This record gives sequence, C-alpha cells and structure tokens, in this order.
Amino acid sequence: MTTLLVTHSACFKHETPPGHPENVERLRAVLGVLEAEEFMLLERVEAPRATREQIGRVHTEGHIEFIEGSAPSEGFRRIDADTAMSPGSLEAAYRAAGAVVYGVDEVMAGRARNVFCAVRPPGHHAEPLTAMGFCLFNNIAIGALHAREAHGCARVAVVDFDVHHGNGTQAAFECDPSLLYISTHQWPLYPGTGRANEHGLGNIYNRCLPPGAGSEEFRAAIDNAIIPTLDQFRPEFIFISAGFDAHVSDPLANLCLTESDFGYATAEIVKAADRLCGGRVVSALEGGYDLEALAASTRAHVRALMLAA
Repeated sequence: MTTLLVTHSACFKHETPPGHPENVERLRAVLGVLEAEEFMLLERVEAPRATREQIGRVHTEGHIEFIEGSAPSEGFRRIDADTAMSPGSLEAAYRAAGAVVYGVDEVMAGRARNVFCAVRPPGHHAEPLTAMGFCLFNNIAIGALHAREAHGCARVAVVDFDVHHGNGTQAAFECDPSLLYISTHQWPLYPGTGRANEHGLGNIYNRCLPPGAGSEEFRAAIDNAIIPTLDQFRPEFIFISAGFDAHVSDPLANLCLTESDFGYATAEIVKAADRLCGGRVVSALEGGYDLEALAASTRAHVRALMLAA
C-alpha cells in the first residue's frame, strides 16, 4: 500500500481578500514541493464532494445553510474579521471536507496505507455552529465522525500540532468520550481556548507551549504527552491536523520549530498508529503562512508518511 495525496482544483478557487495570510499561494507551495522526484510514488486523487449528511455529523443544519447562503456571486463576503468567502469558496469547502472523508474510505478499504489531504480552506477552528479563523467546515472532525459512523471505528483520535488551538475540533469532541482530541499549541494565542485544564470528559488533552518554545519542548510534548495519551486511548483510527505555523519563520505565531520537528512528530504518530490501529492515518492541511517554511514542512511531513507506507 502507498500514501495517497488527495486534493482538488476547486481549492484554488477559494480566494481571500488581498493581503490575507490564508491564500491560494499556500496550496501552490504545498503541491509544488510534492512534485519533486522523491514523491513520484505518491498516488494522486481528486477529492469528491462531501455530502450534507457527512458534514451534518459535525455541523448543524443551520450552520450549513448559513455557509451556503453566505457564498457571494462576486467579490468577497466577510463571515468575521478573519474569515471571508468568494464565489469559489463553497465548492472548495465541500471538496476539502470530502477529501478527508474519501481518505478514510480508502484507508479502511485497504487501498491506501495513509493519506495527506492538501486542501483549503482549513478546518480546525470551525465549530459546530460557527465558522471562524479562516475555516468554514471542520474537515478533520467530519472525517473522524465518518470513520466512526460509516466504518464502525469505536474510538477515533485527532492529533493537532498547528500552532493555534483547534477550538472547533475540541468543541465537536468534548462531550463524546469515543473521540479523543490532543493538541500541542502556543499559549497564549488565538483563539484563546486550549488551556491545560480543559479536559472535556477526559477525552481532551491540551499541551500548551510558551512563546519562544522550540524543538526540545515540542519533542518532549510528543514523547511524554501526545504518544502516551494515544497509547492509553487505543484509537482505531488516527487523524492529524497538520498545521505548520509553529515553524520559526511563520509570521502569525512565536514558536521556533523547524521542518524536521514536523517530520519527527509525524513519524512518531505513525509509529503509534502501527501499534494501535493497523497504521490508519489521515492527515489534513491546516495552517502555515510562510510559503518557504510551509513547503519544507510539508516535504518532511509527507516524507514521514511515505516511509511508513
């Protein structure tokens, strides 16, 4: 089995206002680096469109209708101060969620060892009732609920190493003990959630890193907190919210990681998946706003996925 790369051209049509950090160039950087010869064995697939039923496992009907009704016919429409929609945003959002769902299906069918979803808009800030933080639908949570509802995975885990806490994923999971959310992120920082004392029903684990923390602190969090928590929970499927904005070059935060740290974290998560759930891993792109650092971090992340496949 191989690593699957799932993306869709619609994700280029989600345009954001001039100067917005979450822009089309991010996806160009990600897909561009994956054209290198070392990634020739990646199997590349276009994402299908998620269904309303699949999205509705996480988001309310009211939220889905709001997003659909907010898509402009031209220009931009602000959802909040950080989040905007253009004419292509709705289709991109449906394809981004569909990519993660499709990745789950391919892994569960044994046609892929693991999956990287190169999609935008990102998702982990989108709460069941609210779009925010550049995110419209919570792609990774939608995939996690699909693994449970469509494939019978009794325990599903999400590991999130984006520099910002995934408030949306936590909100979707915190009252359901069959779902585990583990996040390592800078604190304090947007969106203001993710304190160490936020535990849900014992299924939420937040490992906060102070501004200026680097490789040593991050790798200690992976080794001493993230992996032991996975081992204790024993998930049947593991998802990764792969944000690369904890990189030292990223303009939106203050951690000091390098691309090798993301490769290390990915490799350790994959090892845990091998022990716990037959290697089942689906990863989806979240943040990362310095294009060179984003490309280098993606290279390290996907390389680690491929080495396991």
